[in-house]
Amino acid sequence: MMHGRGKSDFAIVAVKPANKAEHPAEQCAVEVTAAEPVERRAETKGNAGQHSTCRAQSRVSVSPALERIRKVARERKEEKFTALFHHITIDLLEDAFCELKENAAPGVDRLTWKDYEANLEHNLEDLHDRVHRGAYRALPARRVYIPKPDGRQRPLAVAAVEDKIVQRAVAALLNAIYEADFLGFSYGFRPGRGTHDALDALVVGIERRKVNWILDADIRSFFDTVSQEWLIKFVEHRIGDRRVIRLIQKWLKAGVSEEGKWSKAEVGTPQGAVASPLLANVYLHYVFDLWVQQWRTKFATGEVVVVRYADDFIVGFQHRHEAERFLRELRDRFGKFGLTLHPEKTRLIEFGRFAARDRQRRGQGKPETFDFLGFTHCCGRKRQSGGFCVKRKTVTKRLRAKLQGVKETLMRRRHDPMRQQIAWLQAVVRGYYNYHAIPGNMPALEAFRREVLYHWLRALRRRSQRHSLPWDRFGLVTDLCIPKPSILHPHPNDRFYAKHPK
Repeated sequence: MMHGRGKSDFAIVAVKPANKAEHPAEQCAVEVTAAEPVERRAETKGNAGQHSTCRAQSRVSVSPALERIRKVARERKEEKFTALFHHITIDLLEDAFCELKENAAPGVDRLTWKDYEANLEHNLEDLHDRVHRGAYRALPARRVYIPKPDGRQRPLAVAAVEDKIVQRAVAALLNAIYEADFLGFSYGFRPGRGTHDALDALVVGIERRKVNWILDADIRSFFDTVSQEWLIKFVEHRIGDRRVIRLIQKWLKAGVSEEGKWSKAEVGTPQGAVASPLLANVYLHYVFDLWVQQWRTKFATGEVVVVRYADDFIVGFQHRHEAERFLRELRDRFGKFGLTLHPEKTRLIEFGRFAARDRQRRGQGKPETFDFLGFTHCCGRKRQSGGFCVKRKTVTKRLRAKLQGVKETLMRRRHDPMRQQIAWLQAVVRGYYNYHAIPGNMPALEAFRREVLYHWLRALRRRSQRHSLPWDRFGLVTDLCIPKPSILHPHPNDRFYAKHPK
């Protein structure tokens, strides 16, 4: 197994030791261990209906190798993996293909998931051969734009099918390594962690710690300003296999194609690419996470709470002067690595259990609020005890943007059969509840359902010139077919302490 002085019968993971590291014989044996709960990969949506070409046996054969990589990564956090490339097998590529969305938009080659699946076995064998011969070439990503809640356009990069397959396969290998390195307050795009875990951790941190000030920071155009040179240096801290490094460099240098015009990418990582979330986490792990961990250990005298989800992060402080110092030094830190904080969206606000009392004493009104992962966080009081709590509600801009999209779609689909309209509305409403149905957000859920039904009624009335459908009669129908809101997520304390018993 070991690369260099000694080898083992298990050709699973090759690790480059740190300088002056010893090689005891017992370290060469790599055993299969069960994955930690937070490292288990979630089931991909839609996989239950995949075709038989994606064999379940492939997942079983790949899993032991990834488990061994995880075990070695946890035990030897200072060493490099120098032989990972041979783990990119046909089975791993097939597993990566099965995790892709069947209805995803095609890349510049206009090849869809269905087209590639038609001759999957031959295509994967050819792709595997080209990857290992060095003949694989990454295609430029197709640039598309999607609307943001504030009315602006968010650029996304749509990669070709083969690029998605190879990126997902490599990301599976790198995830097995970096999950041992990433810190606990990093939640974005990690196996077993999601947005609601980050939201709960933030609420618990503010309510249980001595937090009086909140730094609501925003990195300006993060994915477009990442330094590719620094990114490769960061990856090389753990990855010593030059063939894997060259694959990452190919994706970064492939550029983007917009309306048939190719543009070279000198900085940034394509937002929307399969490998981009992992690479972003690696970048911010070294630029932000490790630095924050060191800063609050060395310089902070009060409480410091940190929660990061991808490039969105919130930092809570007990003392204002420490928060101001942190913000100044954070700007300098980001500047060294090509990142900048958005001057208008980065704020230091008074927030916490004493914020309302102190601001009222100074005659400054109610405490300010901040937005994080689609929810507006406010200072509140518990109904029974009157103690401090963090209240959350759906961000107003996002609610309005969602309702506007529903309204436009209903007007386009108003002549569809009623069964199709009901099925579509049920999916939309349930999807909205699945994310936004958190404790304390019931008024926003009821408002969303009420507005959706109002727009649906208006669309149905526009089907003809006769407005013969009264609201009372319409309400009887919708009560039976459109689900009513209910809280689907547990209280932050319940979920947080269930996952973090210590």
